[in-house]
Amino acid sequence: MQDELTTAIANDLGINALPLKEQQALIAQFGEVALKAATLAVVAKLAEDKRDEFAKLAETGDSAALKTFLDREVPGHEDIAKAAVAEEVRRFKDFQKP
Repeated sequence: MQDELTTAIANDLGINALPLKEQQALIAQFGEVALKAATLAVVAKLAEDKRDEFAKLAETGDSAALKTFLDREVPGHEDIAKAAVAEEVRRFKDFQKP
């Protein structure tokens, strides 16, 4: 399953010609960048007076509470996060172009 996922992500990012170790390293780095981009995109839609509450919930690691909070405070947060990740994929591919 992990190999299939790595292959799918490598194909999507256009790095499937690289050695497997390099693919895995790039995917890990890209994952961090994509997570940050998604988080920033969602937080940007969050009312400023709710950002401290978001930060406190994020620190607890309680993903269910965080999801409930975001469902209430940022309708469509999942779509916002997906769009941010898609934009990072596009930017990565553009960066790779000769």
